[in-house]
Amino acid sequence: MNKRRVVITGIGAITPIGTGREGLWQGLQAHRSAVGALTRFDPSVFRSHNAAEVRDVNAADHLEARRAKRLDRFGQFSVAAARLALDDSAIDLAREDRERIGAMMGTALGGVGYAEEQLGVFLRDGVRAVDATLALAVFGGASSCNIAIEFGVQGPNSTNAMSCASGTIAIGDAFRQVRDGYADVMIAGGAEAPLAPLCFGAFAIIRAMSTRNDDPLRASRPFDRDRDGFVMGEGAAVLILEERDRALARGAPIYAELLGFAQTNDAHHMTAPRPDGAQAARAMRLALADAEVSPGEIGYVNAHASSTPLNDPTETLAIRQVLGVHAARIPVSGTKGYYGHALGASGAIEAAICALALQREWLPPTVNLDVPDETCDLLHVTGTGAAARVDHVISNSFGFGGINAALVMRRA
Repeated sequence: MNKRRVVITGIGAITPIGTGREGLWQGLQAHRSAVGALTRFDPSVFRSHNAAEVRDVNAADHLEARRAKRLDRFGQFSVAAARLALDDSAIDLAREDRERIGAMMGTALGGVGYAEEQLGVFLRDGVRAVDATLALAVFGGASSCNIAIEFGVQGPNSTNAMSCASGTIAIGDAFRQVRDGYADVMIAGGAEAPLAPLCFGAFAIIRAMSTRNDDPLRASRPFDRDRDGFVMGEGAAVLILEERDRALARGAPIYAELLGFAQTNDAHHMTAPRPDGAQAARAMRLALADAEVSPGEIGYVNAHASSTPLNDPTETLAIRQVLGVHAARIPVSGTKGYYGHALGASGAIEAAICALALQREWLPPTVNLDVPDETCDLLHVTGTGAAARVDHVISNSFGFGGINAALVMRRA
């Protein structure tokens, strides 16, 4: 089967640092964190008190009011980000064969936060007070299914729940659908709304999150010597993936070309990465092979860089294994210091960042990286970022359960 070329023609983002393509970009260029004291509920019972919240988005701005009321926050994020991406791509769905357009999304927790809220309603007011659409709102597939319903797209549809690699895997799987001819356009990304007591507390209990409660702006600090865990975030990002020739024919904006994708599994531990980084490195190598790109052609790595004591040095080891002698000259940044770790949405947010970095020739910095850990000896982008015209980038996402995923993109 001939492999078709796949390009990114639309970007929709709802993040703590900004909404839409330009909101995300402006947030990156502000060079500051959006982490603050958690306000959605009182977190004082837990060790960690900080989060990166989306504060400036009214779902009604992107959805019909009636529709917005039928969706929980996770669902609203999904559909709103998809609308932003479709608008950005300038696709006229009324003129398209919607059987050739699909939706693939990723989420670690889906609507679990809303289920938790409704449990409180049940315990307080009884079963008749529970939202009648609860079952339809909380399952992970509500993300891609609600996107399909909202826009009438009838092609391939799925939502994966592969922890913090979910968004990257959704984009990778959607890339293959277009490349291999099963669809012409795919709406792909990730969404997460985990800021509810039980969801948040579960990560606090296993001591995965930062306890820098007195200095939230500096709590998420990838690769830094003083990092002490990730900061939970929320949000969504959606990309429009399109077969290149049809995108060119309709004069679509092209941000970048997707070239390769791969995923592996550590088969080691549910929370700790495999210490030798072998399977994380293998995911990167397989993605490069899929893209037919050599390690020396990579110009930038957007790292998973969760700001946890174990992940950052293990990822460093994996990057060094893959890039070899080139690692000393290839810039690397971890952007979660800006917007926290939005679990299954993070990889999609970072894929959007990579596409924009290629188009606009600027690499975002790792904020809060004051003193790099000696075990994280890479060429880190710091300060106010770096102007750079690069041809190829690789974006990594790693998740609980030992999930490893990588995407390779090329400048359009």
